[in-house]
Amino acid sequence: MDNVIHAFTLVASFETVLALVFGTLWGIVVGALPGLGSVLAITICLPFTYTMHQVPAIAMLLAIYGGSVYGGMISAILINTPGTPQSAATCFDGYPMSQRGEADKALGWSTIASIIGGLLSCIVLIFAAPQLAAFALQFGPIETFALILLGLTCIASISRGSMFKGLLAGVLGLFMAMVGADPITGDLRFTFGSFELSGGFSLIPVVVGIFALSEVFDRIAQKNVDTFKAIAVSGIKLPTWTEYRPRIWVTIKSFLIGTGVGILPGTGAATAAFLSYAEAKRSSPRRDNMGHGEPDGLVASEASNNAVTGGALIPTLALGIPGDAVTAVMLATLTIHGITPGVRLMHDNPDVVYASFLTLILANLCLLPFGYIVCKLFARILKVPEQLMLAMIVIFCLLGAYGVRSSFFDLWVALAMGMLGMALRYMNVSLAALVIGLVLGPQFEMSLRQGLVVTDGRFSGFFTGHPIAMVLFCVTILMICWPLIRRFIGKGKPKPEMKSCAEALTVGVEEQS
Repeated sequence: MDNVIHAFTLVASFETVLALVFGTLWGIVVGALPGLGSVLAITICLPFTYTMHQVPAIAMLLAIYGGSVYGGMISAILINTPGTPQSAATCFDGYPMSQRGEADKALGWSTIASIIGGLLSCIVLIFAAPQLAAFALQFGPIETFALILLGLTCIASISRGSMFKGLLAGVLGLFMAMVGADPITGDLRFTFGSFELSGGFSLIPVVVGIFALSEVFDRIAQKNVDTFKAIAVSGIKLPTWTEYRPRIWVTIKSFLIGTGVGILPGTGAATAAFLSYAEAKRSSPRRDNMGHGEPDGLVASEASNNAVTGGALIPTLALGIPGDAVTAVMLATLTIHGITPGVRLMHDNPDVVYASFLTLILANLCLLPFGYIVCKLFARILKVPEQLMLAMIVIFCLLGAYGVRSSFFDLWVALAMGMLGMALRYMNVSLAALVIGLVLGPQFEMSLRQGLVVTDGRFSGFFTGHPIAMVLFCVTILMICWPLIRRFIGKGKPKPEMKSCAEALTVGVEEQS
């Protein structure tokens, strides 16, 4: 109890509060700018933490982490360009809502889902960090392969209009993920002698081109720039309890997926967002509207990617194993300040641990007021003339694409992906399927290749001696076969009795048509 009281005292200090406020606001702003991302936001502020005390330094980094993951959804909703890869799935339903004049509602849905997902993951972090970290150690490459395979089934869910086109786009995304160095041998593949391609396709230039630049090119090609309707936004409009209540179960499942994926080292929030979106697309009562501006898609994506922040800290603090690139930077910061993460962290530095929990909770609560401020800023930007708006979108997109690796080649990639995205729009091919293949592809291949190394090249070894993987494989098969099962069950149901002759006549006409 004394340690908890001491932690409250540390968090309530002026230096910690200032670091928390600045970190949250800075993280949201950087996250909202396309292409910058959480790692860059933390890296810029990292030198300033060297002269700070332990708790304020940790508070600043945690606030930047949570704020940047949240901020990516602002540009995803307003200009169809995810500020961070974690928010790529938010574009699917956020931008359609903005196009029909519901940008405020879309920002509100994403904000409340982000806060709930982040807070719930903090609760899990506080009470179950050692146990969940131990469970995460049971996830080897075969279990990770089964998990990613389950996520890839969402390509079929979002391709119901044209299954062949959707699967083709997904395969194209998986192929693009294979460009570059082989993850096991290091051999170069599909580079065609180009040194720039040896590093593969960076996700941000591809996503920026596919979503944002293709939209701009499409409007220019149709010569309707003058009639372009700017996104109207005045701030954040939170959903009412009546609106949110039917989506509680979506929030809970997405938070669980995000926390679970965050615990697994090397997976990341983008993977969690797409896995949650796939699950919502499979099980939501409103799944037919997902992709056309359905809040379920926003809740699934944002609750999941923000829950990763708490989940990724579990192996970092409990085992000293970073869950992603951001927590790897935090791990280095803790070490610099004389804190050694691992099994004895709670015993050796209990006040610092409790203070970290408190600051992460406060950082999630700060998302609402500071998110409102940044959204108001974007609202002013969106009021500029339409031609200037499109030009600004192109400039921001190209700056974001260049800033990832400071490579001019990524500029050409973004432009090429913009042209490809425009062509896919004309052919009614799902852009989301391509991005899902690209996001999940590297981890899918890595886990598959590592699993084959473990089993001496025998794929049959994936199905023996790995109970967690077997459960995931069974769920994948069930999800693939579920439409056929549901159709078979539906055929066996008796037709409801007719209540009137008029109703019978209506049904008869519908059956003939």
